[in-house]
Amino acid sequence: MKKDILEIIKEGIKSVDPLLCINRSVRLENDILVIKEKRYDLREFENIYIVGAGKASAKMAFAMESILGDKKFEGVVITKYKHLYKTRKIKVIEASHPIPDENGIRGTKKIIELLERAKENDLVIVLISGGGSSLLVLPKQGISLEEKKKTDKLLLECGADIEEVNTVRKHISQIKGGLLAKKAYPAEVVSLILSDVLGDPIDAIASGPTSPDPTTIRDAIRVLERYDLKEKVPKSIITSLKKGETPKPKDKIFKRVSNFVIGNNKMALESSRKKAEELGYNTLLLSSYIEGEAKEVGKVLASIAKEIYYSDHPLKKPAAVISGGETTVTIRGNG
Repeated sequence: MKKDILEIIKEGIKSVDPLLCINRSVRLENDILVIKEKRYDLREFENIYIVGAGKASAKMAFAMESILGDKKFEGVVITKYKHLYKTRKIKVIEASHPIPDENGIRGTKKIIELLERAKENDLVIVLISGGGSSLLVLPKQGISLEEKKKTDKLLLECGADIEEVNTVRKHISQIKGGLLAKKAYPAEVVSLILSDVLGDPIDAIASGPTSPDPTTIRDAIRVLERYDLKEKVPKSIITSLKKGETPKPKDKIFKRVSNFVIGNNKMALESSRKKAEELGYNTLLLSSYIEGEAKEVGKVLASIAKEIYYSDHPLKKPAAVISGGETTVTIRGNG
């Protein structure tokens, strides 16, 4: 059984491999770059810039280089330490995750320098994956890196879900919450996204650098209040939340922005389910939206397994119950 379990898990992981996801969604037909259902005539663009952040961004960059071949382009992506992948033209900068560091700031500034060169007849391709919110980091003026790190640590340890964490992150950043798209304006922008957030909300994945932000400063303050963090975060955070709202859906900067989710939790789960069926198991894809405290979710899953063992309900043995999502662990005391 252990061998089967490992095969089922490996099949799910393999289905959302960054190289596979890019190659499944992007192709070049002579001078036409096809991304899912959208076509971009590269002859219409003077420059192509590729930027990105996330634990898979270096691998995604390699895949894009392979597709573009000898086309003219340049770029910068930020990935987690020890997640390098060999690229030819795109510069890869390693930085810290989940708590940001100076390398993350240096890499983000390099990306901004590139974006500020982009003009109306240029194409900007953005590669986003899990971890992007920590790696793409440039706090608002008046917030130091240490203050940003302290805030991130408090948010990650308090039991807040990733959307709540990113609601705060977006409103204390110069690059998140649609602000990357704003810096690239008026260029054509297309984002290729590997989602690590339940339901694939574009505005929450990596804190939505190329998405309109439906959350507000007031929402960010409510998150801090909900988890009793308002008095614990540095004062500079509260000061920054009193000014500078993020771009909203009607902003003109999004007229030339397209966001594509090319890999997600549901794809991985479905691949795992198919592998389990091939191995002879009766399968149930329970949910791709599992969330809550990890220890409580574990109890529920164990009770389902127990029910199957004793009563063949909700499916007969041999059974494989597939589920995914993002649980949280609330750290108390020193952990």
